[in-house]
Amino acid sequence: MEKRFMRRSNRWFCTLIFSAFVLFHSACAQNPPFRGQAYVDEVNLVEKSTVLFNNAAYTIPIQNLDQQKIASVHFSYAYAAGFDSLLNKYDKVAAFNGNLYTGAKSLDDLSADLKWYNTLIVQLNEADLNNPQIADFIRFNQKTKAVIIALFGNSNALIKLNNLSLPVIWSQRISPVSAYFSAEAIFGGVAITQKLSSNISPVFRKGMGFTTGKIRLEYSVPEAVGIKSDNLIDIDNIATEAIMNQATPGCVVLVAKDGKVIFNKAYGYHTYDKTIPDKLTDIFDLASMTKISATTMETMQLYDQGKLSIDSTVGHYLPQARKTNKNDLLVKEVLEHQAGLIPDIPTLEAVKPTDYTVDSSADYPTKVNENYYLRKDYFKDVMWPLMLNSPLRTRGQYLYSDLSMCFMQQIIETITSTPENVYVQQQFYTPLGMQTAGYLPLYRFKPEQIPPTENDPVYRHALLDGYVHDPTAALMGGVAGHAGLFASANDVAILYQMMLNRGTYGGVAYIKPETVDLFTKQQSAISRRGLGFDRWDPEVSKHYPSQYASPQTYGHTGFTGTCVWVDPASHLVYVFLSNRVNPSVSPKLGSLNTRPRIMDVVYQAIQKGI
Repeated sequence: MEKRFMRRSNRWFCTLIFSAFVLFHSACAQNPPFRGQAYVDEVNLVEKSTVLFNNAAYTIPIQNLDQQKIASVHFSYAYAAGFDSLLNKYDKVAAFNGNLYTGAKSLDDLSADLKWYNTLIVQLNEADLNNPQIADFIRFNQKTKAVIIALFGNSNALIKLNNLSLPVIWSQRISPVSAYFSAEAIFGGVAITQKLSSNISPVFRKGMGFTTGKIRLEYSVPEAVGIKSDNLIDIDNIATEAIMNQATPGCVVLVAKDGKVIFNKAYGYHTYDKTIPDKLTDIFDLASMTKISATTMETMQLYDQGKLSIDSTVGHYLPQARKTNKNDLLVKEVLEHQAGLIPDIPTLEAVKPTDYTVDSSADYPTKVNENYYLRKDYFKDVMWPLMLNSPLRTRGQYLYSDLSMCFMQQIIETITSTPENVYVQQQFYTPLGMQTAGYLPLYRFKPEQIPPTENDPVYRHALLDGYVHDPTAALMGGVAGHAGLFASANDVAILYQMMLNRGTYGGVAYIKPETVDLFTKQQSAISRRGLGFDRWDPEVSKHYPSQYASPQTYGHTGFTGTCVWVDPASHLVYVFLSNRVNPSVSPKLGSLNTRPRIMDVVYQAIQKGI
């Protein structure tokens, strides 16, 4: 009995130590200087003491992110690191320390280094404004660039800007929270509501000040939406349990409610050898989340433009389908997974030795992964005919099929004459400020930023790091309608906050509200599915995607261990990203119910309140 107790105690102690280790290596997105209601109270004080001037041209909030090249410059401001960190939640913003240019270099050198940026955000305090070189630096750059001033300090600092007509966000409070608030306000994560309560100078008079609206995500704490932070602790426990049981080597969890990111943590490591800790900015293979995050997004936009009808047929858009059994399939049926399409076609196992080689060439241009190149036109000659001539066995019934979005990819690319990866990048991800989202991530990011998926010793003979896990998508060169998209949790949250807003984000309408409603609602009595989107399951015993989710809930899961769910009834966006298929496919993440249990914790915390 004593030995058994000792073994149990040792297991408990190891669990405790491991849990503490995992939590030590997890990172909170906002990393606020203090927690809970104290943070909310400070935000309220900051909001009441922040005023915006010279914004007649509506420079703030910054819009047209796809046209912006933004740099942030600070000199002696103490909280520049936090300010710049928050800016980079919204768009890629390069940070420059102006103090480094006051020694061997000069501020003229700084101006030269800023030549490639069209928008400058300059952080200032009163001490900076006592330096005439900094004033000259601002005047010089405003000739050719949009310059925004973020000023921190008392009214004496503001008086020194009498002669400048640039947009100025002035915060009287000097604190980490005021740094966060001003950064968020520049992008519309928070609204600016205050006007001057008294005269400060002939230029800055009582009643002056521009107001702005909230148009993007805010980054805050659970108490900002009526949730107690301690009631979310079980998320840590569930994530730790998954890692301990080797359901996944690591994961990232994000929760946004009421347009505010209130929880965002990274847990564990990229692999079980624990060499690279998971980070909030890590870029995950989203797998089947691609279906709704790329293909369905484009489909909705083309539907809005009148270029695509869900009541038209596959043959109406694809000439090669007209002499096949796919000719009269309705686009609506394809999106609902009720067209009778088989789940997939043979993939890597069907590739012949003569179809690939270890080196690229004009004859073998399609890169599947390192040292694996497919012959030219393999998709057109082999895969596309297999898809076109595949049997239809269950038309009118629900059968989940990857081929559904492969056909949708061919349809939307035919309509737009643009590769899907290019279209969604230009029309959605870049203008939304999604910095990591896209296909083919290794063209833009280092492998160290991408948690690897499966180690495939049989077909691809490599650890897949930055190359799509899905075999069909891999043979299509990494760009497919059903898989191939990579992104960080923050980028996923931005995209689905746009959906929660019924198609609008950052002051831009990407999709019509009625189209969002149409595609995300249940479409038939055959299944729970919407058009492209997975949904809440009316069979309540399944508790899918959570036992507390409302019938309005929509989203999708991904084979690599990912999911996103939007619940309009709770104004909620939930993102879970992992690489549970590393080093090989495991069912443990599903058997532990990790994703739905974390979602349950969020709902329970909402119900408990503060």
